Amino acid sequence: MRIAMIGTGYVGLVSGVCFSDFGHDVICVDKAEDKIRMLQAGQVPIYEPGLDVLMAKNVAAGRLGFTTDLARAVDGADAVFIAVGTPTRRGDGHADLTYVMAAADEIARALTGYTVVVTKSTVPVGTNRKVHETISTANPEAEFDVASNPEFLREGAAIDDFMRPDRVVVGVESDRAAQVMADIYRPLYLRDFPILTTDLESAEMIKYAANAFLATKITFINEIAGLCERVGADVKQVSRGIGLDGRIGNKFLHAGPGYGGSCFPKDTAALARIGQDHAFPMQITETVMRVNDEVKKRMIEKIRDACGDSFNGKTIAVLGVTFKPNTDDMRDAPSLTIVPALIGGGARVRVVDPQGRAEGEALLPGVTWEDDPYAAVRDADAVVLLTEWNEFRALNLSQMAQAMKTPRMVDLRNIYGREMALKSGFDTYVGVGR
Repeated sequence: MRIAMIGTGYVGLVSGVCFSDFGHDVICVDKAEDKIRMLQAGQVPIYEPGLDVLMAKNVAAGRLGFTTDLARAVDGADAVFIAVGTPTRRGDGHADLTYVMAAADEIARALTGYTVVVTKSTVPVGTNRKVHETISTANPEAEFDVASNPEFLREGAAIDDFMRPDRVVVGVESDRAAQVMADIYRPLYLRDFPILTTDLESAEMIKYAANAFLATKITFINEIAGLCERVGADVKQVSRGIGLDGRIGNKFLHAGPGYGGSCFPKDTAALARIGQDHAFPMQITETVMRVNDEVKKRMIEKIRDACGDSFNGKTIAVLGVTFKPNTDDMRDAPSLTIVPALIGGGARVRVVDPQGRAEGEALLPGVTWEDDPYAAVRDADAVVLLTEWNEFRALNLSQMAQAMKTPRMVDLRNIYGREMALKSGFDTYVGVGR
């Protein structure tokens, strides 16, 4: 199959590379000339474990290429995937479809022969019909179908998620389009991975419903953690106790500083807005959004209490600022709320993150970046564990405590425990829900 992938952001690049590894001929398109030159030179503009190796393999095999010429990529393609950004529109929560519709219009003018135009970007219900209308208006002679194929990739594990998915969701309206999509995903069909074929609207809704549900699980356990602190329970034991129930499951039940990233904040806001637009308020989702903001503020209070009710004049080491480990993504990371509050309170903040500096330097002005956690804690008044990178899971706590001015640990990911921290020389240990 010949595939054109419009957009080389996180979703587009990972999808394009993985489709080429299925054996398809893939051309990835982007308007950003610097990014395309970088990709053509074999450099990956995002951090995703294993992506550089897989990309190089398929470029060498002649199955994968990169261009700024959309018309050339679309000409003769069996399927054209739209994988451009749909950021939250400032002020109203709507997903901004500017890039999606611009791509649809440009694709329409380049179509030659029957093509399935596939929306992989996360879009509100009804968007695929708008894409169809846009293409039909721009090119009334075009022979095409529109399909919805939402992505469910976890940053840091995206390649495995693509190659061994829990499910693939395909929304189509014709047998011909369904067959093209079946041919594209044939390697997964052959290995019996679930392929769910639905109508367009259901496919669009599945994406939002899935992310809103996961955000709800995270927020629920964070709220339970707050109550655990009041009643003397341990949220780790509570999480295990409820997670062993097969109806609930143990994933996304780890208490922490709240969810962030490229999907959950944007998609919960968009789902809430869709509900408002259709006079059906999504009350649970709206509450999840509000509580998640409150969780981040509660983390700030934890740090303040550990520092003696004030940040002023304190030196605080923050370990991890990306929204999760194994990614360089800073979008809506809890650190973007917590670190500015520390600085605003008069603290000197040192930051260590294996991949966060490239984006973090612009997003977190006023911090000092360190490459080593032991250097970051030297003469510090407190250390805050904010992102659970593997590098921070087996620290020499005794060495850290001895290097600090006042050995206080605020463990917002519950990596360590009070007993371990105190035995290692820390005077103060603060976890979440414990």
